[in-house]
Amino acid sequence: MKILFVAGFGPITSNVKESRRLYRDVLGLPLEEEADDYLHTEKVEGVKGFGVWPLYQAAESCFGRREWPADVVTPQAWLEFDVEDVEEATRELESAGYRLLVRNRKEPWGQVVTRMISPEGFLVGVTETPWMREKK
Repeated sequence: MKILFVAGFGPITSNVKESRRLYRDVLGLPLEEEADDYLHTEKVEGVKGFGVWPLYQAAESCFGRREWPADVVTPQAWLEFDVEDVEEATRELESAGYRLLVRNRKEPWGQVVTRMISPEGFLVGVTETPWMREKK
């Protein structure tokens, strides 16, 4: 698998109000807020995207419902690696024995993603994020 860059990182929160207060109001990150509580920016150096992802949205993305399943570790953060080939990366993760929560799914915003829970409890994705890739 060839990782091209870190596409994004951020906390997963069950308390959007307190997370908004810390990351936007106190730390002063230039976070845009979507109508569904998602806070994000692509204006912080060192990572292509930073976002405060509500847990209910992560659950919807992985399981199609707003509740995180009790039998899966509740993630504290998300981390996405843009890779050269998502299908190849997915096969490598599967052959290494990782349980995938989402497999090669195209999201409504155009990103293709495979997701799993890391040993540290992060929601880790291998992705193809078209708008973040440099035009050649």
